[in-house]
Amino acid sequence: MKTYHGSCHCGAVRFAADIDLGAGTIKCNCSFCAKLRFWPAIVAPNAFRLLAGEAALGDYRFLSGTEQHRFCRHCGIHAFGIGRSPRWGPFYAVNLACLDDATPDELAAAPVTYLDGRNENWDTPPAAVRHL
Repeated sequence: MKTYHGSCHCGAVRFAADIDLGAGTIKCNCSFCAKLRFWPAIVAPNAFRLLAGEAALGDYRFLSGTEQHRFCRHCGIHAFGIGRSPRWGPFYAVNLACLDDATPDELAAAPVTYLDGRNENWDTPPAAVRHL
């Protein structure tokens, strides 16, 4: 477990999150994650701290509207999301591309679990994953 610091592109939104990259990350092929190339680590709510930028955050929701896809209203970067799932319970999905102090070696070593959100088949990875 390591505390990482992250931000959006313009720096208006800043956060800290306690992440065990060795525990794994996810990539999903749902329409949202695939278009965004969203690569998150899932953390418990108590492992995430918004340090600055609450007023700069926009919120995008679709389908059931339960997951909050948070983004900076100034630069458009999606630094994290907030949701609840049967697998993780309440969670924050921290965009690894927004971590300012994660090294390329740490990111390259992080295991990835692929999710077939496009077909709502959460227990079987999609057949094609290279594009994610």
